[in-house]
Amino acid sequence: MDNFIVSARKYRPATFDTVVGQNTITNTLKNAIKNNHLAQAFLFCGPRGVGKTTCARILAQTINCENLSENTEACNKCKSCKSFNESNSFNVHELDAASNNSVEDIRNLVDQVRIPPQIGRYKVYIIDEVHMLSTAAFNAFLKTLEEPPAYAKFILATTEKHKIIPTILSRCQIFDFSRITVEDIANHLAFVAQNENITVETEALHVIAQKADGALRDALSIFDQIVSFSGNHITYKSVIDNLNVLDYDYYFTITEYLLGGNIPSTLLLLNEIIEKGFEGQHFIGGLAEHIRNLLVCKDVSTLKLLEVSQSIKEKYKEQSKACPQDFLLKALEIITRCDVQYKTSSNKRLQLELALMILCSITSNKNEVQAETKSTINSPDKTKIIAEEPKTLPIEPKPAIKHIEIPEIKPETNTNNAKPKSENVKKIISGTKSLAELTGGDLNTEEKKKSEVNEEQSDYNKTANDFSEEQLHLHWNTYAETIQQDNPNLYSSITKHMPVLKENFQLELIIDNKVQEDEINSKKADLLSYLRKELNNYQISLVLEIKHVAAEVRPYTTKEKFNSLAEKNPSILKLKEQLDLDIDY
Repeated sequence: MDNFIVSARKYRPATFDTVVGQNTITNTLKNAIKNNHLAQAFLFCGPRGVGKTTCARILAQTINCENLSENTEACNKCKSCKSFNESNSFNVHELDAASNNSVEDIRNLVDQVRIPPQIGRYKVYIIDEVHMLSTAAFNAFLKTLEEPPAYAKFILATTEKHKIIPTILSRCQIFDFSRITVEDIANHLAFVAQNENITVETEALHVIAQKADGALRDALSIFDQIVSFSGNHITYKSVIDNLNVLDYDYYFTITEYLLGGNIPSTLLLLNEIIEKGFEGQHFIGGLAEHIRNLLVCKDVSTLKLLEVSQSIKEKYKEQSKACPQDFLLKALEIITRCDVQYKTSSNKRLQLELALMILCSITSNKNEVQAETKSTINSPDKTKIIAEEPKTLPIEPKPAIKHIEIPEIKPETNTNNAKPKSENVKKIISGTKSLAELTGGDLNTEEKKKSEVNEEQSDYNKTANDFSEEQLHLHWNTYAETIQQDNPNLYSSITKHMPVLKENFQLELIIDNKVQEDEINSKKADLLSYLRKELNNYQISLVLEIKHVAAEVRPYTTKEKFNSLAEKNPSILKLKEQLDLDIDY
């Protein structure tokens, strides 16, 4: 049986042109070789798996090649190239700084540098993970790095550039390698699959590329793992099953439920996801990414920010048309807050469910208000008006009415028969319709509308729908969540105890001290306005009751401690008297 070679080694780039996603760096190195402008030291830094060591080896082979091509690539035919490809070149030395990080190791390296190459022009020293060198080793390396022999070239590679001392950085040409894009990784995986006679779906390649997080080596390792799992036919489903990735369809479906305000279906789908073994933090992060992608699709110019396959991109574009922008922004805010609070929550599942229910209520509340407003406007019997907060409409003076003399209303001295002026005004307003009929419709349309709105407002203020204590606590907790970040003191004050529903829709809340009372009173109007609107009851009131707790007096002095013990056990006092003992003060 042939020895298996992993794809990361088998398809490792051997020329500058085959390096994936680092065109700027490879072109710079090729021009430096072509124009003979090679520095004595290079520093390749960047994330893992992006081609630092690969480019270092290609550079080491190319500068020693005896027959460079017109494209400034190694010929792979000369003696130097053959020895390099067979891993027995005496001109290229690789050193792992993680295990050779002492001053003694650097001294041995300096001694080797003094020996010129026997074949080829340059001796190249590739030091990987150079940030692992000790400070003393760095200092011992400074002089040689700054003024090496003409035939010596140093290539340092690291993933943590910030750990290298400035004196080393100033002696090197620094090349920053970038993360490889999802599209470049997917295209390279498709090339590997074609060479290996493996059929693979495009969506599957994009999932692997996203999971690799910009590292081509990781992507090839995942690809080998999927091939071992699925054989020579890789599907999107086999990839998400093997990598424990949540299917896109779950996010598209749950977004439809959120837009429709379908709380039961949303909770059932969340339960299905959790039963499949997915962690809540993973789900909420994926949902945030999904909502972000929908927001990106709202504008054609930002579509390039989507790192998904073309078919999935079309799904995003289609669903984004049904998502209002204010819904997406509000949803992102709620999901982000849930993500932050998830780790510290004692009931993590409830945290997720509560966030999803709030998301469902974004559009459902808006649709209910719009429908109710529309029905109120179109209804012939206008007995209700929709408003965020009940407001008393101003009463403007009546215009003069032709041929009608309205008697002047004078205050009466008899208090028993006297009627409040406001009642007289209401009488006049309520009688507007009959006056209009008497005058043959001389009242203008605007005046009629104002009188009708005033009647509707007074009826609206009397709305008092029944509600249960469970509904009260649900909306109470929802309000508390909205103020937790901005006002943690108020959040603590209103969540320590739950309000109790009394008669006539009076809420009684137990608090601990005057400070909490002042804190709640400062936001009392806002809290009541929120509860009245959500519970559709404008007779709700809130009463605060301070529960005084007597401070426990503990014995402090020696005498007080003795008296306390004597009260509990009189035998101690008798023992003191019999032995004629004194208390040590």
